[in-house]
Amino acid sequence: MIYLTRLNGEVLLVNIDLIELMEETPDTVVTLTTGRKLVVKESVRHISAQIIKIKRAIFTTLKK
Repeated sequence: MIYLTRLNGEVLLVNIDLIELMEETPDTVVTLTTGRKLVVKESVRHISAQIIKIKRAIFTTLKK
């Protein structure tokens, strides 16, 4: 899960496995597999980096 911030400052904890699509229009819109859309302050690049970091940590742990 990652922390994301709505435009009004509200912090959300989002399950990364539910992220289907991310786009910058110019605000970042994250679409979940449920169809729900979240408009957040973080960039697509920042969110992607967080996801990669988490996935890498999970797979490294599983390899041991």
